[in-house]
Amino acid sequence: MSKLDPEKLTGPQKAAIFLMLMGEDFTSQVYKNLDEEDIKRIGIEMAKIEYIPAEVAKRVLEEANIEAKDLLANINLSPDEFLKKSLLEAYGEKGKALYEEIKKEVGPETFKKLKKLDPKTISNFLANEHPQTIAIILVHLEPELSGQVLQLLPEKIRSEVLLRIALLDKVDPQIVKEISDALEEELKAVGGALGKKIGGAEKAAEVLSHAGRELEDELLTEIEDENPALAEEIRKFLFTFEDFLKVDDFAIQTILREISTDDLKLALKGASEEIKEKFFRNMSKRASDLMKEELEMMGPVRITEVEKAQMNIIRAAKKLEQEGKIVLSKGEEEFV
Repeated sequence: MSKLDPEKLTGPQKAAIFLMLMGEDFTSQVYKNLDEEDIKRIGIEMAKIEYIPAEVAKRVLEEANIEAKDLLANINLSPDEFLKKSLLEAYGEKGKALYEEIKKEVGPETFKKLKKLDPKTISNFLANEHPQTIAIILVHLEPELSGQVLQLLPEKIRSEVLLRIALLDKVDPQIVKEISDALEEELKAVGGALGKKIGGAEKAAEVLSHAGRELEDELLTEIEDENPALAEEIRKFLFTFEDFLKVDDFAIQTILREISTDDLKLALKGASEEIKEKFFRNMSKRASDLMKEELEMMGPVRITEVEKAQMNIIRAAKKLEQEGKIVLSKGEEEFV
C-alpha cells in the first residue's frame, strides 16, 4: 500500500483523513447526512490507510482552515477500528452491514499484502498463472503497480491479460475465493473481489498508461488484430501528452500552477512543436522565454525520463479534473 502523498491526495482521501482527525463523534454525525455511496467511497479510503503522516494531516487541516496542533495527537484507533466504531455509532446494525460491505470492497488482509510487494516479485509469482487469474488480480492493484507488473510479465501473455482486463465485468466472489485459496499456500497475499464491475476498457487503459509508451502501442496493435472495436474503446480512455493540444487554455493555465518546472522542462523536451507552443502561450512571456532558453541548452535525456515527466503532468491534470477544476476534453464532447 502506497504512502500517502500530501501533494496527490484525492477528494475521498482528504475526506477520510479529515474525519479521522476530527474524531468519532463528529464523523458519526457527518455520516448521518451522507448517502450510502458517499459513505462507502470515503470508508474504502479510510480502510486503505495504514497511518496518517504528520505532513498529510497538516495539509488537510490547513485546507480546512483548522489548527493542526490540537488534533494531531488525538487519533488513538487504527483506521479500521475508527471506521467500524463511527459507522456503528451513526447507524447501529445498519452501520455494521455498511462496514462489512466496505471491507469486502477493500479486500482481505492477504490481498493487501500483495500490494506491498515489488512489481518484479508479483510478475514472477503470476507468470505461470492463467491470464484470467492475472487479470482479476491486476484490477485490484493500483494502476501504476498493475502497469509495472504488466510490463514485466512474459511477452506471450501480456496482450491476453490486457484483453481479459478490458472484458472483465462482474466476478463471482466464489471464483475469487477459489483463486485466493489456491494461491494462499504459495504466497499469502491474494484476495478479494466483489460481484461488481471491476474491469472494462477504462480500467485496461488506466493500467496500460503506466506500462510505458512502447508497450502501450504494441499491446493495442495486438488487441486490435483480435478485437478492433475493443482496441478503439480502450484508446478512447487513453490520454496522451499530445492530447493536451485539444485541452482549453484555462485548463492548461490551471495545470501549469500545479506542476513542477523540472517536470515541464523534461516533458516538453520530447514533445511536438505544437504542444510546446500550446504551453508557452499559456505562460507569462518571461517564464516562456526562460523555458525556451533552458530547453535549447538542455542536453540529450532518456526517453524514459521524458515519459515519466509527461505522465506526472497527466496525473496532475487528471487529479484536477477529478476535483472538478478543469475538463480534459479531447474535442469529442459537446457542451451546452
